[in-house]
Amino acid sequence: MQEKVLEKNDISFSEFKEQVIKDYKTAVVSRECSLLGRREVLTGKAKFGIFGDGKEVPQLAMAKAFKNGDFRSGYYRDQTFMMALGLLSVQEFFAGLYANTDIEKEPMAGGRQMGGHFGTHSLNEDGTWKNLTQQPNSSADISPTAGQMPRLLGLAQASKIYRNVEGIDAEKFSVKGNEVAWGTIGNASTSEGLFWETINAAGVMQVPMVISVWDDEYGISVPAKYQTTKENISEILKGFQRDEENNGYEIIVVNGWNYPELMDAYQKAGRISREEHVPVLIHVIELTQPQGHSTSGSHERYKSEDRLKWEKENDCNLKMREWMIENDIATDEELTQLEKEAKKEVRDGKKAAWKDFTEAPINAKKTVLPILKEVAENSSNKNFIQPLVEELDGIKEPQKFEVLTIARKILRYIIKDNFEAKTQLINWIDNFTNKVQPDYSSHLYSESENNALSIQEVLPTYDESAKQVDGRVVLRDNFDKIFSTYPEALIFGEDTGNIGDVNQGLEGLQEKYGEFRVADAGIREATILGQGIGMAMRGLRPIAEIQYLDYLMYALQIMADDLATVHYRTKGKQKAPLIVRTRGHRLEGIWHSGSQMGGIVHLLRGIHILVPRNMTKAAGFYNTLLESDEPALIIECLNGYRLKEKLPTNLGEFKTPIGVVETVKEGNDITLVSYGSTLRIVEQVAKELLEVDIDAEVIDVQSLLPFDINHDIVKSVEKTNRLMVIDEDIPGGASAYIMQEILEKQNAYRHLDSKPETLTAKEHRPAYGTDGDYFSKPSAEDIFEKVYSVFHEVNPEKYPKMR
Repeated sequence: MQEKVLEKNDISFSEFKEQVIKDYKTAVVSRECSLLGRREVLTGKAKFGIFGDGKEVPQLAMAKAFKNGDFRSGYYRDQTFMMALGLLSVQEFFAGLYANTDIEKEPMAGGRQMGGHFGTHSLNEDGTWKNLTQQPNSSADISPTAGQMPRLLGLAQASKIYRNVEGIDAEKFSVKGNEVAWGTIGNASTSEGLFWETINAAGVMQVPMVISVWDDEYGISVPAKYQTTKENISEILKGFQRDEENNGYEIIVVNGWNYPELMDAYQKAGRISREEHVPVLIHVIELTQPQGHSTSGSHERYKSEDRLKWEKENDCNLKMREWMIENDIATDEELTQLEKEAKKEVRDGKKAAWKDFTEAPINAKKTVLPILKEVAENSSNKNFIQPLVEELDGIKEPQKFEVLTIARKILRYIIKDNFEAKTQLINWIDNFTNKVQPDYSSHLYSESENNALSIQEVLPTYDESAKQVDGRVVLRDNFDKIFSTYPEALIFGEDTGNIGDVNQGLEGLQEKYGEFRVADAGIREATILGQGIGMAMRGLRPIAEIQYLDYLMYALQIMADDLATVHYRTKGKQKAPLIVRTRGHRLEGIWHSGSQMGGIVHLLRGIHILVPRNMTKAAGFYNTLLESDEPALIIECLNGYRLKEKLPTNLGEFKTPIGVVETVKEGNDITLVSYGSTLRIVEQVAKELLEVDIDAEVIDVQSLLPFDINHDIVKSVEKTNRLMVIDEDIPGGASAYIMQEILEKQNAYRHLDSKPETLTAKEHRPAYGTDGDYFSKPSAEDIFEKVYSVFHEVNPEKYPKMR
């Protein structure tokens, strides 16, 4: 249960004193962790340290106002907050610093993120949701400055949805929308555009969000005068202050060293935001940073002597200590004893964490060392092997990579040998690698039974009298079925609500399902994505619409650094099954027809990238994903909304499989691989090639991530012995990725009788107009002539040169 808030009027003075002393001990323990953590980095036991020293007291106040079911979206200085809520022990703090890969010993990230990045476990072992209303929650941190802000917006919006939308099974996620999303950010990071975009959006949307700005007047070495107009974030945000006539923010300014004022400020902020669903900004001023920004440098290099003196005198822990003595809460002697005990607790926790961290590699060393010694004795290269054996033997506390590196190096010297110890060494290397590698590589995608690849295909069905309708009607009617089936599903974006999106794929659905479920959003792609991430982390099934594929660039950092890594960086303990909807391909002009697929494919590993050729296929992907627990990007064909398709009878039920290609035309002479709008051109050309006796097989990729999990393309190449990838991305983009998948992973090179070819767009963006499209991206004539040239090389007599 959440601890009772400290209020002198509600409890006896002795109880009041007890709570204050407990808070102070938490602050001291946290500070000692920071101090000792820095030493661990500087002595080489840890790689990097970034700590929360100087921010302890305001975080105690924030923890007091935080309730079960609430969510935090913060940054890498919130260790005191986590400790105050019992979410981070000293031993776990140091386990994170050392990068212990045991998720039980290092529950924040299983060693995948550097220390200072905090998260709680939202999922059970099988990937199902825990009851998030019965625990305090912290969404997993990311390092990019202000990157936590867009997600914060979504975490807050979820409460608004749960409070206002009926029919959702919210048992594990919300109690009548009473949860607050608490954000934290450093003062310098408020210079980032993501901060301003989020602040504006939250003010418009009126969501229960409390954002704390920890202000120590610096951003690394750069003082506030270079960061913020007027050097004061709350001063320049005064225009956001709500009044009797206008919605906006409640803005609170409080000194970061004043314990009772901080308690009052955070209680007030939590009450307003929770009850009224109003965003609150708390500007916590006059904070310090005793050790500077991080272990990468010293703040003595850039702070004046006067500033350093002021920081020492106004340290929040020191000021709290003075206040406690002045108010007869504790004596100097009592606090000195408490501080001594806290230091011992931290030292003991550090030692225990280091012992846990070194246990696995020490055991590995003990296991492999006898094998290596045996190898040395039996090898003719003993003179080369023995120094490596002695090197490993001399490392008292090795890391895993050191043990494995030496074992693998020794393997080089016995390539031509044949004795039992060699076999033992090979087996040890394989077994150790297979055991350890998942600690660093698991959970990029869902490993639960609801992963997207496990959802089986269901074909669309049609009546004999099935109508031919615009493709957008298939989408619209399928979305209608989705929203009637899944009360937790919602969609939002630019022009998404009132007009039913720019291509009418949501026509009439806002009127039917309401503005909370089919909603318009401002022109702010990064926070549209953030809304989706946050709501998905709280059990809703959002579809975030980015109007055009080119506009995805505004949100790419959030997708790459946050959404794509949530499941991975928490080692499977959090998920955000967000569906991102956009449209692209083959429109005319530089800004609405880009096809940055190569960049998207390489930046968004961890998200399924789906490229349906028509709206029925797209609708099937939405149906599949809503049964899965993974995020995905669906790129609808921008020039396909008015093309005619048959209207299925099983709307909302048919499913397009993910990672599975489709052969849309069989052939024997060459395999043509493409996707999206270009696929339709390839289909057309395949018919024309029959006129010159070239029978092409046409394969629709459908899914770029994952790619052809059944390896069906290599089966086609085995038959045709020729391969061409046609794509509207730039040279070396998605076509190069596809080619590598086919030639290297599927080993299709073994079946080729001709050089594999790619045909892509030009290096520049497409010029405006129909002519611009023709001369910028692969045309039917380009494809025909490229394929024909392959056969001219094979049989010049039968296929004479065209020009």
